[in-house]
Amino acid sequence: TPANPLVTPPHIKPEWYFLFAYAILRSIPNKLGGVLALAASVLILLLIPLLHVSKQRAMTFRPISQLLFWVFAANLSILTWIGSQPVEHPFIIIGQLASLTYFMILLIFFPIVGVLENKMLNL
Repeated sequence: TPANPLVTPPHIKPEWYFLFAYAILRSIPNKLGGVLALAASVLILLLIPLLHVSKQRAMTFRPISQLLFWVFAANLSILTWIGSQPVEHPFIIIGQLASLTYFMILLIFFPIVGVLENKMLNL
């Protein structure tokens, strides 16, 4: 049978440090949407310094930020693990939820927690 250029063979996997982005790519059924999400997942890492709105630089005395950081690290680990798994039923749902959580943590939760901790410092 001839090879289908639109389907990646199952034995092809990216390097381990891109597995999280590969999991985000596979979590979106639309090809263009998946490619855009993959690009956004890598480019959003460049926005992290701009999303840091807390007045205090170190996380030593910011327990909510510490917790959110470790939730983000666990989510990144889950995405990396899902990126190495085959495209099957439980892994697809886990990848979609982890992808949604990835973007929510970086775009919504980190800025909100920074503003919240700024207000807590003023009390």
